Amino acid sequence: MEKQTKRSPAADTRERLLDAAALLSHGGREAVSTRAVSAGAGVQAPTIYRLFGDMNGLLDAVATHGFRTYLADKHSLGDTDDPVDDLRRGWDLHIEFGLSMSAFYALMYGEGRERASPAGREAYRMLRRQIGRVGAAGGLRMSVDRATLIMHASGVGVVLSLLATPPPTGTPGSHPSSANRCCARSRPDTRTSPPPRPTCPADP
Repeated sequence: MEKQTKRSPAADTRERLLDAAALLSHGGREAVSTRAVSAGAGVQAPTIYRLFGDMNGLLDAVATHGFRTYLADKHSLGDTDDPVDDLRRGWDLHIEFGLSMSAFYALMYGEGRERASPAGREAYRMLRRQIGRVGAAGGLRMSVDRATLIMHASGVGVVLSLLATPPPTGTPGSHPSSANRCCARSRPDTRTSPPPRPTCPADP
């Protein structure tokens, strides 16, 4: 008979607080207060400070909690022999996640938490790796670092803009992939021939 792992009371309380804050975050940042979260989790307000330091610590944890699914999906995309198409699939996943999990997305990117969050940094590293593969195939005319910055800023900007746009405009298909601007317009065939000269506009 397998031995079941029992969570400690502190871990259980932490999870309840995260779940309560995540539910409240769908009502916007202003809905997440110390009193509301502690009441939703069935604990006293000082528990939040004991486990997370302060409300910002709790919100950081909630954003990371919500990004677990996104990172798992991003890892599951895998690599093909077409790095530009892989980049486009990553873009589509990013937009889809941002629109379907808007509360978590706004916590992570709308309030600048991604740089301090392990989940945000991992997502950025994965994007840079994807763009690095495009560069290795001859599909960039700018540095990998610059292309990564542009792609990241474009993705975040598109999602936040779409979230502020009433339907039906605010849909994933309403904005072209930024890969079309960062990558060579004539995609290199990395499977059968050497890459052609990249055709992206040069850096200003």
